[in-house]
Amino acid sequence: MSPRVVLVGPMGAGKSTVAALLAERLGVTARDTDADVEAAEGRSVSDIFVDSGEARFRELERDAVAAALASHDGVLALGGGAVLDERTRSLLAGHPVVFLRVGLSEAVKRVGLGAGRPLLLGNVRARVKALLDERAPIYESVATAVVDTDDATPAEVADRVEAALA
Repeated sequence: MSPRVVLVGPMGAGKSTVAALLAERLGVTARDTDADVEAAEGRSVSDIFVDSGEARFRELERDAVAAALASHDGVLALGGGAVLDERTRSLLAGHPVVFLRVGLSEAVKRVGLGAGRPLLLGNVRARVKALLDERAPIYESVATAVVDTDDATPAEVADRVEAALA
């Protein structure tokens, strides 16, 4: 069993939204590893960051991604930082992985003032830029395809992902 497609990218790329649209079109289920972590822990990602720290969250995230890759046959959306883990990157090899790329100004618009996003405390634009700069090469390294999301509706992004997979 293996996901039909794994979506990666930064916060604001639209991974969860596009995953749901794609799953509906493909007649499969969508799964989001951040939601898996929240369900397992009974608390939000933000609360895990605040109460237990980023390192603990990353452990939980790594386990959630490994479990989903092994058991989910639908569309899988990973949290923005999941690809930072070397073991996760290894597990992604051989799966169809699409990097949903988003530009800085679009990402800032989509995430707003970072409500509920623990990595965005402080200057939201500067933090988003730093995260994009740091992670873009990692997203590209695990991706089998890259889809630009700027100036596109979620449905248009889903169209682009489908075309990239064809």
